[in-house]
Amino acid sequence: MVTEIFLVIGTFLVVLGGALSIIGAIGLLRFPSYFVRIHAATVSVIGGSVVPLIGVAFLSYGIHGQDGIVTSLGALGTAAFIFLTAPVSSHAIARSAARMRIPREPLEHDHLEEDGR
Repeated sequence: MVTEIFLVIGTFLVVLGGALSIIGAIGLLRFPSYFVRIHAATVSVIGGSVVPLIGVAFLSYGIHGQDGIVTSLGALGTAAFIFLTAPVSSHAIARSAARMRIPREPLEHDHLEEDGR
């Protein structure tokens, strides 16, 4: 009974990750500004890789039981690493783009300009 629940949850998360990856790709094509595209890319990375990795952890444990714990922990560790580093890297890219004076339209308020950075 528990294995079927793990299989259903894992399959749902893998399919959801694929859908989020497609949504992020559409956002990369449709969004008007470079900075908004960075946001879409980050959503695509986190949604398209972290969510399916969590699903793979559920699937591995659901299919193999105790023998799949190593694969599950590896998938969860990789998901945690991507979850922590993807926003940091997109922030670094956006900050360097702002320093290069890439146009930011429409811009309502610029906090970076206030800080003098």
